[in-house]
Amino acid sequence: MSSIKFNLQELKITVITGAGISQPSGIPTFRGSNGLWRNYNPQELATPSAFDKNPFLVWEWYYWRINLIQKAQPNPAHTILAQLESQGCNIVILTQNVDDLHERAGSRCVIHLHGEIMKTRCVECGEKNIVLLNIVNSLPKCPLCDGLLRPAVVWFGESLDSTTINTSFERLANTDLLIVAGTSSLVYPVADFPFHAKRLNPNIVILEFNMNKTPISPLTNNTILGPVEETLVNYFKHYEGF
Repeated sequence: MSSIKFNLQELKITVITGAGISQPSGIPTFRGSNGLWRNYNPQELATPSAFDKNPFLVWEWYYWRINLIQKAQPNPAHTILAQLESQGCNIVILTQNVDDLHERAGSRCVIHLHGEIMKTRCVECGEKNIVLLNIVNSLPKCPLCDGLLRPAVVWFGESLDSTTINTSFERLANTDLLIVAGTSSLVYPVADFPFHAKRLNPNIVILEFNMNKTPISPLTNNTILGPVEETLVNYFKHYEGF
């Protein structure tokens, strides 16, 4: 366990989270044996071409994922980050996850880098909608133009929203403590965020919480290995207020 100690109330804290923080809540990752759905490779379904070819199949997969997320509950890793905010810490979460478990745990300052699974947008008029996504036997349609709705998430082959990236970079440039939790650090451009933060602020402290070392491990002040729902909680429970 790291010996670095901080006065958390005086720091600007940014947290980058990935699939590993939601997996303990029962959300399957894209990678690994538990990420498969009906013998389909999720990385082949989460693409614009797959949606163009068979939108019903893609929506069927997303309805399945949505039902899993609705049944899931935030785990201690989500909760400890929400508690940091509730204790008055200046903390912003940059999450690659499309679920709402950070928000349900109580975090309010959350930026969804890859979109949100509970939101949709129209492929015709671009209208963004918040809709109730339940298992249905028909494709969801836009209430304005009757165009086909798609999940408002970033698919493979698509770029992140430029406003989202710029907002994230502004935050990273003004961060004292960067926590990277539950991410393989293999998916770009987010995988470069810690390196970008270090270039912007050479004095930034970077802590990594993950099951295994990653490409950013040599950059960090400390990499703490183990289940993130345990290691993240154990790290912060030593601070006053926890």
